[in-house]
Amino acid sequence: MAEITAAMVRELRERTGAGMMDCKKALTETNGDMEAAIDWLRKKGLSAAAKKSGRVAAEGLVGVASAPNVAAMVEVNAETDFVARNETFQNFVAEVASLALSVGEDVEALKAARFPGTDHSTQEELTRLIATIGENMTIRRARVLRVPSGAVATYVHNAVKPGLGKIGVLVALEAESEIAAMETLGRQIGMHVAATRPSALDINSVEPSELEREKAVLREQAAASGKPAAIIDKMIEGRIRKYYEEVVLLEQVWVHDGESRVKEVVKKAGGKLVGFARFQLGEGIQKESTDFAAEVAAAAKG
Repeated sequence: MAEITAAMVRELRERTGAGMMDCKKALTETNGDMEAAIDWLRKKGLSAAAKKSGRVAAEGLVGVASAPNVAAMVEVNAETDFVARNETFQNFVAEVASLALSVGEDVEALKAARFPGTDHSTQEELTRLIATIGENMTIRRARVLRVPSGAVATYVHNAVKPGLGKIGVLVALEAESEIAAMETLGRQIGMHVAATRPSALDINSVEPSELEREKAVLREQAAASGKPAAIIDKMIEGRIRKYYEEVVLLEQVWVHDGESRVKEVVKKAGGKLVGFARFQLGEGIQKESTDFAAEVAAAAKG
C-alpha cells in the first residue's frame, strides 16, 4: 500500500474541489494513483473535474513570436516568479521564441543553436543567465505552426510585456485571401482557447485513450441510475456529445457571443482552422511544497 501524504491529499483537493476526507479515501482506494483517484471521485459524484489537467506550479514565462505564415511559442522555466519580472530574463525568452521561428520546435536543437548577437549557443547563454541571476532555469518546450497561405496568429493572456506572459496560444488559419481578417480572427480564437482549454482540434483528433477513459466514467455513472441497458447507451451517447463540446475546439460554443460554434465562425469568415497550441506556464509540473507548517496542519486534519 502506497503512503498517502498530506501533499497528495492537498493536490487532489486542489484539482477536484472535493473534500479533504473524500480525497484521502480516493487515494487510499486507488493506492495513491492520482489520476485513478480523480476518476474514483468523479464516479462517486464527488468531483466536478471534467478532464485531466495539470497542476500549474513552475515559474518563468511563455513567449511567442511570429512572421508571415509562421509563429512560434516557447516556455522557459525558473524557480521563482521574481525572475519573470527580470528584464534580462524577459529578453532571453523573447529571443528564444524568435529563434524557434527558424530553428523549429526541437528543444535540443534550440539549445544548440547560436544565440542571436553572440558567438555561443543558446544553452551557453542560458548558463550565463543562471550564473548572473542565481536561479536554475530551463527551456522546457517549444511549438511552431506554419501554413502555406493564411495566418498563424498569437495571443498572450495578461501579457507582462508584448509577447510574454503565463498563457500563450498559437492559432493556424489557412486562407487564400483576407490575411488581415484571418489574423484578427486568429487572435479572437486565441482568446477563446486561453479561456476554454480545448484538448483537440476536431472530433477525430481526440486522444482515443482519453475518450475511452471518459466513456468508462460515464458508463459507471449511468449504470448507477438503474436504468435499462438501451437507455444507458443513449445516455452515454448524449453525454459524449457534451464531452466533445467541452474538449474539441471546433465543437465549442464561441465565447465571444455565447451562441455560435467555433466551426461556424471560421466557416463564415472563409478560412480553415488547421491547428492550435496552448501553453500555460508550469502545467503538468509538480512543484515541491516548501510550506512545512501547512503540511503539518493538513496532516493533522486528515
